[in-house]
Amino acid sequence: MIATAMCLIVCVGLANAAIVPPPGPPPGPGYEWLCLGGHCKWVLTGKQPTSAAPTQPGSPAKHGGTAKRVCTFHGAAQACVDPDLGNWSNSNQCYMHHADPQPPFSDPAWKGHTDGSVWACVREQGYDLGRHLVTEWVWLPGKPDLVLPDPVTLAYQAIAEMQLAPPLVKTAPAAGQIGLVNMPVWLWVTKSENTWGPIVRSASVPGLSVTATAKVKAINWSMGDGQTVRCEGPGTPYSKAMGVKSSPTCGHRYSKTSHKLPNCKYPVTAVAQWDITWTSTLGDNGQISMTQQAATQLRIGQAVPVLVDPNGGDATAPSTNGC
Repeated sequence: MIATAMCLIVCVGLANAAIVPPPGPPPGPGYEWLCLGGHCKWVLTGKQPTSAAPTQPGSPAKHGGTAKRVCTFHGAAQACVDPDLGNWSNSNQCYMHHADPQPPFSDPAWKGHTDGSVWACVREQGYDLGRHLVTEWVWLPGKPDLVLPDPVTLAYQAIAEMQLAPPLVKTAPAAGQIGLVNMPVWLWVTKSENTWGPIVRSASVPGLSVTATAKVKAINWSMGDGQTVRCEGPGTPYSKAMGVKSSPTCGHRYSKTSHKLPNCKYPVTAVAQWDITWTSTLGDNGQISMTQQAATQLRIGQAVPVLVDPNGGDATAPSTNGC
């Protein structure tokens, strides 16, 4: 009895330790730490994510909700998707995946049928002999009632695969140069796949795939003087051949110098507005908005008159107050 009690204490302690998730966040939205057959891991459930990807998301627009997303095993909550076992079927009370290749028609799994298909049905059994997984081969005339995750969950996984990055900002004058009051400032960004788009990525589980396409709709430039410049495109790169004319697509002019600001520079922030559309193999679709931003600084001065001594002394210029 003592030995049995000690075993129970140790076994329960190990079981409790196993069900505690490891340190750190889940691998993505919609994941939960669950144990099956004595093996614990992160699995994708059918719950819609409550947190966003690393960037700032907007509210997802219309998306279908045709599939049931409540998974139960003998009345208890059950993960809807297991990456190794397949999708959960409430009617069959097991994880199911299509047998590939299909067994020959002589196999007893067909039960004499020659239509439909054979599916693997995996469930946890044997509580008295230790938890283990049991696979049963099931013939079905059509598809089982697989419970799939919310496609928005997969949409955010596809977005995470994009690794969207802050815009690559460029200005003329550049960050290390000095511009002048009332003279044109050129603004633009260098385009790449994950800073401008379009970029396409997909995420899937058995029975459902979601494809997301992202591209930047506009760049909002906060110029540090209270003004915001919205540019629908990436802007036009500046070259010396442009002279002192204004940018044809994205630019600004400062009316005051920056000498009273910290570091004698205007803080400039470029916020890229991403528009992301997604579609699923079940016909659902939606839109998600995100932003990425980058910062730079611009020093703006004014043309300084040179004072010439008529008696031949050295030329002097007014003080610039340390800027």
